[in-house]
Amino acid sequence: MPWIQIKLNATNENAEQISDMLMEDTGALSVTFLDAKDTPVFEPLPGETRLWGDTDVLALYDAEVDTALIISQIRDSQLLPEGFAHKVEQIEDKDWEREWMDNFHPMKFGERLWICPSWRDIPDPSAVNVMLDPGLAFGTGTHPTTALCLEWLESLDLSGKTVIDFGCGSGILAIAAIKLGAAKVIGIDIDPQALLASKDNAGRNGVEDQIEVYLPQDQPEGLVADVVVANILAGPLRELSGVIKGLMKPGGLLAMSGVLDTQAEDVANYYRDDLQVDPIVDKNEWCRISGQKLN
Repeated sequence: MPWIQIKLNATNENAEQISDMLMEDTGALSVTFLDAKDTPVFEPLPGETRLWGDTDVLALYDAEVDTALIISQIRDSQLLPEGFAHKVEQIEDKDWEREWMDNFHPMKFGERLWICPSWRDIPDPSAVNVMLDPGLAFGTGTHPTTALCLEWLESLDLSGKTVIDFGCGSGILAIAAIKLGAAKVIGIDIDPQALLASKDNAGRNGVEDQIEVYLPQDQPEGLVADVVVANILAGPLRELSGVIKGLMKPGGLLAMSGVLDTQAEDVANYYRDDLQVDPIVDKNEWCRISGQKLN
């Protein structure tokens, strides 16, 4: 079952009160605390307030939830300062996480692309192989959303192309694009830990000279690419549709995932004004929306 997690920063003094509010007012299925000193924390977006408190509060929700409504409810509670920092992310089922720790094997996507854990042998040295150690950033290829994006990239002729990986996470899509022939890839993510993981995995694959990574506020002005891939969530894909479309060259290609089948048509409608949208592809409740920007 797919889930959504919302992470907030708090202090020992207000963490319990925030937890009660999340459970009682926003319908959180569970709330857990992490020591903020021992875990990588998210980077606030421009205008957000980072408490630098000692406790991170993690709330778990069904993936169908309206995250914008929940953030509004948190804001209305006045338990956090105006413009508080938060992070919303899709996560895998906890049973899958335990299984992955022992059973992350090489996986094939399309005709020629393999994603291989860095601690296992390569099954086909003649194939396009991406060696991956996801570390603390999301993205291994086992989640349907990542698989959908990898299959799409593998189907393209990326020779000499510039690719933007919007929400790069572990760098799996960015590195796969380079291995598939892209001349250059730009990874963008709001989480500094993701940028570190992307660069680390790029080095492991010998492609560190072909990838650039940026926080959104640091990316070059006028940045555009031949191909854009965004494996994030339905809410940000809607809210940032103008930003994402602005990253595409005329005639450029776009693929998006992190979208449930019940959300796909609504998300696609935010892009139909500027894109010729392909038929939506689904895998295990999740979908891929792709298309080409109109000239």
